Amino acid sequence: MCGIAGIYGREPEESFERNLQQMLDTMAHRGPDGEGIYVDSSRRCGLAHKRLAIIDPESGQQPMSNEDQSIYVTFNGCIYNYQDLARELRACGHVFRTHSDTEVIVHAYEQWGVECVKRFNGMFAFAVCDTNRDVLFCARDRVGIKPFYYTLKDGGFAFASEIKALLAGGHAGRQPSDDGLRQYLTFQFCLHDMTMFKDVKKLSPGHTLLIKGGGKPVISKYWDIEFDIDEEHDADWFVDKVIWLFEDAVRLRLRADVPLGAHLSGGLDSSAVVGLARMLLGEAPIKTFTGAFREGNAYDETQYAKMVSQEANTEYLETYLTSGDFADSIEKIIYHMDEPAAGPGVFPQYWVSKLASENVKVVLGGQGGDEIFIGYARYLVAYLEECLKGAIENTAHRANYVATLETIVPSLPTLENYTPMLRSFWSDGLFDDPARRYFALMNRFAGAKRLLADDFAATIDSEKTFAEFESIFKSPGAAAKINRILCFDVKTHLQSLLHVEDRTSMAWSLESRVPLLDHRLLELVASVPPAIKFKNGQLKYLFRHAIKNIVPAKIMNRTDKMGFPVPLNHWLKTDLSDFVADMLGSQACRERGIFDRDVLDAAISSSQPFNRALWGALCIEIWHGQFMDAA
Repeated sequence: MCGIAGIYGREPEESFERNLQQMLDTMAHRGPDGEGIYVDSSRRCGLAHKRLAIIDPESGQQPMSNEDQSIYVTFNGCIYNYQDLARELRACGHVFRTHSDTEVIVHAYEQWGVECVKRFNGMFAFAVCDTNRDVLFCARDRVGIKPFYYTLKDGGFAFASEIKALLAGGHAGRQPSDDGLRQYLTFQFCLHDMTMFKDVKKLSPGHTLLIKGGGKPVISKYWDIEFDIDEEHDADWFVDKVIWLFEDAVRLRLRADVPLGAHLSGGLDSSAVVGLARMLLGEAPIKTFTGAFREGNAYDETQYAKMVSQEANTEYLETYLTSGDFADSIEKIIYHMDEPAAGPGVFPQYWVSKLASENVKVVLGGQGGDEIFIGYARYLVAYLEECLKGAIENTAHRANYVATLETIVPSLPTLENYTPMLRSFWSDGLFDDPARRYFALMNRFAGAKRLLADDFAATIDSEKTFAEFESIFKSPGAAAKINRILCFDVKTHLQSLLHVEDRTSMAWSLESRVPLLDHRLLELVASVPPAIKFKNGQLKYLFRHAIKNIVPAKIMNRTDKMGFPVPLNHWLKTDLSDFVADMLGSQACRERGIFDRDVLDAAISSSQPFNRALWGALCIEIWHGQFMDAA
């Protein structure tokens, strides 16, 4: 993984290299192993690269060209099937000078043009400057693992791996986006191509961007989730297919020319990745990395992580985090994020990534398992309401229901700790339109609105936000409710998690790989009949059956799903009370006009638990301080 940047268009020739260098300097953490700049002043195209050397460390420098230097690429990520593609391209007559996956992109573009992206299995964001055709071709991987931000200003186009690079190069102003802020207040992430900066967009996953001859960018979709349901095969067939694809995904992501390890929480997903990696690596050493807090068992999964580590014979390393770590690092974390964070989990992930970076250069993780394989409690909440409605109306047995009230009962103990969610969810709108009901589960604006100043709250158009939500939730082809939920979460919530994954790892020059997000697994799960993949409301039904011989039984039987909780409620009442009060009580915060000062003070001093609305307020204020006030 690396940092990429580029300029195309009306940039003064004398400022090309200076601006590209300024962009690279802000992303030094993404590539400590080298840097390069390519400028074609006649076509006003410049590419820049900060390198984290993972594959072919000796000869993979970028920007990289083909033999006659007519095509250059700057690339961030990893093409996992690069060896197979290189063999195919050599058979077509292409000559390789390196053993890097970057050169595969150059020759693949020569051979197949813009269609080359369909042949890549990997995480990637790249830009190709084709001087023969006067074309700039950019692409982002199918799932959105690697970032790609861009701006259009005065007829010029600029892109980078991080927004701060676009600010440093003078390609974007430090003005907040009203729509981005509105979306963040609702979901704690932005939808579609939106960011929190007025001038900055992000290229959507599975899309390409093409500029020819200084014209306007043309954005095209080359991949999407297709819910073509496979009615021919049974559950056992799908389980076998999941096992095979999962094993192949991990196998491909073990390719590296540098030391490699894995995140390990003690949950199903990371435990399965570690267990499978051990099977594939044989006796080769593996290091695993775990984080926790000392504020009680609710914040400490190390007993489970140690069990998995012992079973898989890994070298186990852990770090315990404190309120002092939070106060010392949260502003730096938001700086690395470029935008307010989706949840407090960004804090421990940042520090566990630091631990990993001190030992390896590549780390595998279990990110994406909950979205791909239906693993969140809110999915069960959504279907429990449908089962109640079906039982009351006596319609549950008239159709091919995913679950009925009788069959979903054994899964309900999963909701033991979700009583507040259920109370809030069922307080209004029961049995309403499915889109409205899932929007209610994802909507954090009700809590945030109480903190807002009246004048600012009056500018928030909630129906516009719902329309944006609905356009994704009701994506063509996703007919079944569980598929609509899966589609929305992959295209939105998962993006916020991948944003965290990228920034917290790259802050420490660490490459993070996520085998559960191999696009082939996502395509398979999308094709599984809903009645199989969410059978009787069982979370992760397919995945559990697929990994039962990989993960220890005690991990398989866990019912206390945690998800790396942070003891902010405890800290807010003790060690962090002054920190949060000072941050949200500052003169700058008062003058922004976003929050109601008295309500914020009451929320901070309240005996009520620290909630996501207060977290959002803290992130928004820190973000303003890091980026807007810095102007």
